[in-house]
Amino acid sequence: MKEQIIIHPAKGKKEKTVPETGLLVATAGEARLAQKLLMNNGGRQQNIYISKLAVSAEADLFAAGPTIGAPFAVMTMEKLIALGARKIILFGWCGAVTEEYSVGDVVVGGVPVSGEGTSHHYPLDSPAMPSMPLCDSLSDLLEGAGIQHSRANIWSTDAPYREERSYLAELHKNADVKCVDMEYSALCAVAQFRNVEFSALFLVSDELYRDKWQPGYVRRDFRDKSSELVALLTTIGK
Repeated sequence: MKEQIIIHPAKGKKEKTVPETGLLVATAGEARLAQKLLMNNGGRQQNIYISKLAVSAEADLFAAGPTIGAPFAVMTMEKLIALGARKIILFGWCGAVTEEYSVGDVVVGGVPVSGEGTSHHYPLDSPAMPSMPLCDSLSDLLEGAGIQHSRANIWSTDAPYREERSYLAELHKNADVKCVDMEYSALCAVAQFRNVEFSALFLVSDELYRDKWQPGYVRRDFRDKSSELVALLTTIGK
């Protein structure tokens, strides 16, 4: 049967390869910080679509981003894989669906629940899941730094301005969803489809379960903790 897929991700003739392990950073400020940390020690930088990509001087870690939303995050991941990536860690922010979590809590992604439109284009033989060994490595890194964390199921949506309180409560009840983001479920699907390792680290940025939405990403203590986690991630494998 003739191949039906028209476009395949590929390395361009002038594009440089990347290390097997790296970070995919959703938010802009954190992406710039991760790239700066790698560049400060003699790393190199290149463009990746409309984002940036930095590679450490030792060529053992990359940091790409920002990548907001499932379609663009997936395009970026596909390119990174085509350039040689085999272990990818997402860093991003998430909203808490349950009062178990507050702004500033640290979460390692668990079961992905798709509310986005990208993952179903990647057919799988089994439900998408993150790499358990890579999740364990993230937990070890956090524990070594004395950072409390837990694992939680994540629902990914394309429409953050259309989140309904009743639907989030239903997701929490029926799928044990505790947090919301925009990229995780799609990236889990792509990683499993392409047979690469993937996991994700989140910082709770807002509380969706209260009578009135509580954003915390503008707080200084939140920003400081976000930067702390980025800096820690750039040491992975050291």
